[in-house]
Amino acid sequence: MPETLGATSATTLLAGHRAAAEALPYQHVDDLFIGGHYRRAAVSDGVDEVVDPATGETWASVPKASAQDVDGAVAAARAAFPAWAATPPHERAERMRRWADALEQRTQPLSVTSTLENGSPVSETAGAAANAAGIIRYFAGLSTVLEQDDIRIAPLDPTQATTVRRDPVGVCALIAPWNFPINLVVIKLAPALIAGCTVVIKPASPTPLSIRFVLDAAVEAGIPDGVINLVTGDGQVGDQLVRHPDVDKVAFTGSTPVGRRIAAACGELLRPVTLELGGKSAALVLPDADLDHLRKVLIRSCMRNTGQTCYISTRLIVTPEHYDEVVEAVATTIGEAIQGDPLDPVTVFGPSATRAQRDIVRGYIRSGIAEGARPVTGGDVAPVIDEGFFVTPTVFADVAPEMRIAREEIFGPVLSIIPARNIDDAVAIANATPFGLGGIVFGADEDRAFEVARRIDTGSIGVNFFASNHAAPFSGRHDSGLGVEYGIEGLHAYLSYQSVHRRVR
Repeated sequence: MPETLGATSATTLLAGHRAAAEALPYQHVDDLFIGGHYRRAAVSDGVDEVVDPATGETWASVPKASAQDVDGAVAAARAAFPAWAATPPHERAERMRRWADALEQRTQPLSVTSTLENGSPVSETAGAAANAAGIIRYFAGLSTVLEQDDIRIAPLDPTQATTVRRDPVGVCALIAPWNFPINLVVIKLAPALIAGCTVVIKPASPTPLSIRFVLDAAVEAGIPDGVINLVTGDGQVGDQLVRHPDVDKVAFTGSTPVGRRIAAACGELLRPVTLELGGKSAALVLPDADLDHLRKVLIRSCMRNTGQTCYISTRLIVTPEHYDEVVEAVATTIGEAIQGDPLDPVTVFGPSATRAQRDIVRGYIRSGIAEGARPVTGGDVAPVIDEGFFVTPTVFADVAPEMRIAREEIFGPVLSIIPARNIDDAVAIANATPFGLGGIVFGADEDRAFEVARRIDTGSIGVNFFASNHAAPFSGRHDSGLGVEYGIEGLHAYLSYQSVHRRVR
């Protein structure tokens, strides 16, 4: 069990978070970013309060955008679109590289703001600016692809040649979640901009401020007015964007139920949509797995960001040869990890992002116990800090595949260890889910592990680790989403194609 903080430490945490918030440039704001400038919301439609998950205190607020504000943001994006689309790709790329540089200069305030918004430890948020800058630079590098002529000769008629034009799709609505509020915007924003699109961003209501550092960096880099716009608010604002008649494409990351509603709306409107949704990924531990290596990568791979990561493998499926040793290794690793103040660089597990999410996670822990799973660390116990939205990291052993904790996405620090009879049974259990986002296969024989990985029905999977690759497509199968992000495939999602046919001599 993580070491418990005493009353003095809790008091110090509260004071430290208040001081950190007071030092930030963005706290209680009353404006939106439209047409290249911050301007007051057109119509007062109330405010969204920003609550520090570690303390439960409100420390900031933003306006809820009205329908008039949404119209203004979309109109600004539409007005900026012709000139940005006509800008040569290499010039767009140059501005984007300057944007990446400027963003990295904002690493510290962006990190602290993000931690105070969603409780992610600074050990996680400290890398957000650099990772986002890397994504921007990668997509800027694809400008050469956009500038190459694509001429195709008809296979049955060599006198016919077709020039395939790649045009930007238009104005894009980018709707982001609260767990990674910077990178899950930038993986949409960067390909949209290099393609020549303009955008309106709607961040999740708990995390509306950290994205402003991305916008400030874009202004400094010379991204033209109106190319990027920001509105804040709840799901109603997102719905207005999705259904707005002057939006050409929607990209969304979030829960599967919300994704279904967005997909239905876009289907009705015949509007292209990219959806990156939930997951219930599996890590298969083969008989020859190196348990020391498993321990080293366990938290990053299976409980990253206090379990609030879509692709992590929250199901460990273990064959019988070393089942007890795996249970002990996992329980010890999670039990020894530090949970506490997310502003402390040594903290591994912070709070849940919201009070509602904390209660959801606690409910799952109780359901696991009620259904007969065996907690080997954590469980339905008091968290290490009374303030805020903390949940004790929990590992369940002897989990049956039909239990709720094995079937449903929890989005919290809960890990299920499921016994399997053999490798074939482990593969069957891994695939017995409506989701298909991530996964891992642990095994010393990497060629064998690779072959097992190919049998898992999922969009991405790793051998002995999991990490995204900016140059490779990231996509979900089944209930985990539609479309692709990252890679050149992620750029294609923001392009529209025109074939121009000609006769050649």
